[in-house]
Amino acid sequence: MDSELKPITAALEALLQGVGMLDSERVPCDEAAGRVLAEEVTARLDVPSFDNSAMDGYALHHRDAGRRLPVSQRIAAGTPAQPLAPGSCARIFTGGEIPPGADCVVMQERVEVMGDTALIPDDVTPGDSIRRRGRDVAHGSTLLKAGQRLEAAALGHLAGQGITEVEVRRRPRVALLSTGDEIIDPGKPLGPGQLYNSNRPMLRRLLERFGATPVMMASIPDDPAATREMLADAASQADIVVTTGGVSVGEEDHVKAAVESLGRLDLWRLAIRPGKPLALGRILRGDAETRFVGLPGNPVSSFVGAWLFLRPLVGGMLGCPALLSLPELSARSGFSTRTGPRAHYMRVTLRFDDQGVHAEPFADQNSAVLSSCIEADALAVIPRETTLSPGDRVTCLWLRNDA
Repeated sequence: MDSELKPITAALEALLQGVGMLDSERVPCDEAAGRVLAEEVTARLDVPSFDNSAMDGYALHHRDAGRRLPVSQRIAAGTPAQPLAPGSCARIFTGGEIPPGADCVVMQERVEVMGDTALIPDDVTPGDSIRRRGRDVAHGSTLLKAGQRLEAAALGHLAGQGITEVEVRRRPRVALLSTGDEIIDPGKPLGPGQLYNSNRPMLRRLLERFGATPVMMASIPDDPAATREMLADAASQADIVVTTGGVSVGEEDHVKAAVESLGRLDLWRLAIRPGKPLALGRILRGDAETRFVGLPGNPVSSFVGAWLFLRPLVGGMLGCPALLSLPELSARSGFSTRTGPRAHYMRVTLRFDDQGVHAEPFADQNSAVLSSCIEADALAVIPRETTLSPGDRVTCLWLRNDA
């Protein structure tokens, strides 16, 4: 392998070295969706807070089963239950409080009702159809851990405790810069040799999904002084500066030299495909530093690089373990390939059946074919110098859920 090309393990080590968690802020739970908890949350209440019925039916003491019992009360959800009269049952509805003296519930479909009495089957045991107090959450236990991303169920957990505010990590601020005079924004007429900027909206959406906030989006002209000035300005506003293009070896690729003059490069050029010309470094701003990630200009390379590097970098700043690596699945290869000195991250769709998981690649894996990323379920990782045959096992990095 070319000695200048670094494996992805070295890149991730350099990327995360010295990354600290950002400061925190208190936000209303109604605005906390997708945020990352900065501190552990302890349960204030038992959930459920009282023994209640799991279904519509009749509450009784199990020793009275097998007989016709008078219905002594009716208990709807939210209605206080009275102690159960001995030798009777209570009409109860889902969520209703179990009355003192009852120890089971029989579903209504199994009960024969006649007037104000109910014939109870005899195969009843204590605890039937009762949701016990604290079954879900016990008072004083850990409700959610620091580093937990607040998605639907976690938000419901907080609401179930009556919690209205939480302490979360500040979202990393990201400056997203495009290089190349040939790259223009959609809406402008294309000139000879020009291309629309597909990387910016793609990366903005990915960064937002990962939990970051783009605070600056701009284009860098193909000029060394302008490149250096814009990178310095971006670093003053952001925790992370991301560029697309300009980190290769062409005469008009000025980003690498500009970063070196403003700080340092930790790594340049990776032994992966797509994404070989990828740069990682830091831009100094006084005693502090802004992280720099230089992605290739080809859109597929930027897409893959965002998942492999921007996601864990954002996750490190948020203190969110779930973002540090992508979920892995082992699949059967539906294709054959041979890699050289670089590992290949192939865009694949996954098929699930009773035989397991099967990976099928997109026919055109060129780094300019962005359509291969639209339907991709995963990245199939083919190590360097590897021959893969149909039916062989291949590790796939799952892309459909980034939390």
